[in-house]
Amino acid sequence: MLYISHTWLYEPYSGFRGSPMDATDTPTLGALLRRSDLHLRLENGAPDDLARPVRWVHSSDLADPTPFLSEGQVLLTTGTQFQGSGATTAVDYVQRLMGRGVAGLGFGTEVVRDGIPPELAAACRDAGLPLFEVPYRTPFIAVARANAEAIAAEAYARRTWALSAQRAIALAALRPDGLGATLAELARQLGTWVGLYDAAGELTREHPSGDLDAATSASLGSEVATVLRRGARAASALRIADRPFTLQTLGRGGHLRGVIAIAAGELDQEGRGVVTAVIAMAGLAFEQHQGLGRARGALRAGLVQSLLTDDPTLARRIARDAWGPLPTAPVVVALTDAAATRSGGLAELLELRAEERRGAVFFGRADDGVVIVVPADERQAIQEAAERFGARIGVSEPTGYDRFAAAVEQARVARDRGRDAVTTFGEVAASGVLSALGPDAPTLAAAELAPLTSHDAAEGSRLVETLRAWLDHDCSHELTAQALGVHRHTVRTRLALAERLLDRDLSSFATRAELWAALRVQPA
Repeated sequence: MLYISHTWLYEPYSGFRGSPMDATDTPTLGALLRRSDLHLRLENGAPDDLARPVRWVHSSDLADPTPFLSEGQVLLTTGTQFQGSGATTAVDYVQRLMGRGVAGLGFGTEVVRDGIPPELAAACRDAGLPLFEVPYRTPFIAVARANAEAIAAEAYARRTWALSAQRAIALAALRPDGLGATLAELARQLGTWVGLYDAAGELTREHPSGDLDAATSASLGSEVATVLRRGARAASALRIADRPFTLQTLGRGGHLRGVIAIAAGELDQEGRGVVTAVIAMAGLAFEQHQGLGRARGALRAGLVQSLLTDDPTLARRIARDAWGPLPTAPVVVALTDAAATRSGGLAELLELRAEERRGAVFFGRADDGVVIVVPADERQAIQEAAERFGARIGVSEPTGYDRFAAAVEQARVARDRGRDAVTTFGEVAASGVLSALGPDAPTLAAAELAPLTSHDAAEGSRLVETLRAWLDHDCSHELTAQALGVHRHTVRTRLALAERLLDRDLSSFATRAELWAALRVQPA
């Protein structure tokens, strides 16, 4: 169930996982009882009750001290109010304390009487009010001072944490992906989930990743979209099932740049200060992001054009200085459809993946899509881009940068001829050259004949020429030998080698037809 309000949702602060406070240091009744110097003894009390924060320790022997008490206080008494003919009853006394929200009752023994009165112990036990004994040797002021010291220590620790957290966040902002690093540091400091939504309501960054289940994520995304549609700067709070969230818009009213969502309810003053610092940094980053993004995009597009010359020297040097090394060959080259070039979210996702694993992702715009380069055995970024943004993507065969242009062509053929979100060139090539006699045929033919052309280039052989002449002369060894000016046994030897390299049966008509078509669309 979803509950929404547009003020900070009150929820007593109990410390974040990222806070330096230890449970033994927080001002609780349990912490007081653990102080060996006070010699306090617990008479009764549930663990949850002992963990409640103690805001102050007050002492009084009034029959009804509640006008002078507030919620979360611990009361100390010597029990004089229970003596005499007009004495208050323990049951009525305890009920008044419970109604006021008192966190615990301490009974000072050996002042008026020895030990805790049994009727008071029974009344506290029945009402669920923690009761403890304060021995004669422990002054009430010592108990009050111990709690005050714990409150002061907690406040000091929170201020120290806030300064440390803001310093860590400021350092994170200096990293290459300053915004992402800042949000990750905020999540670490608060010890909770933090997400960043862009102006379109798309979750572009989250830390830790995958912390929200699908239902919670969908409900949160819906509320973020509502906040963005209103277009006004605002802080709001909501609760999805039993989990509280706070939302803070980024940017100016009417020009919102996004929303930061934090999986937390009420923040104390120090926590709000840390979040405010992040919001200011994120707002500035968004304002600067558009111009910087265009410049970075233009540089990446230029490096793609440089790689298309099949000489990666310049691209390697610039990429290393700007983002980190290019992915290590062999790589696969992917090409998205043109619609993906208009999605700022795709670029942000790829930037994030490139920052998370330096040297594992490179991307840039081409004329008709976004080029994505990853190591041949690490294709997660390609699949993620297709799934999250509905892009159609073609993927080349593994290659080196010296055949980058050919790899882009393979990716284009796979994208245009594929029916799935992600289609590899190998899947398309398996359908054969004859199925693609058209603009894509030369690329498919080159792949078909690659074993022979590679062998010819490496060994100086004439396998492609021999195969072409043999097919042109109706597979006659004698006529082929005459055309090439070699012995017919030489023709047989060359064809046998070609058959082994291609792993194809040259006696098959289908194979001959396939190779004939490949040779026809290839330049002589």
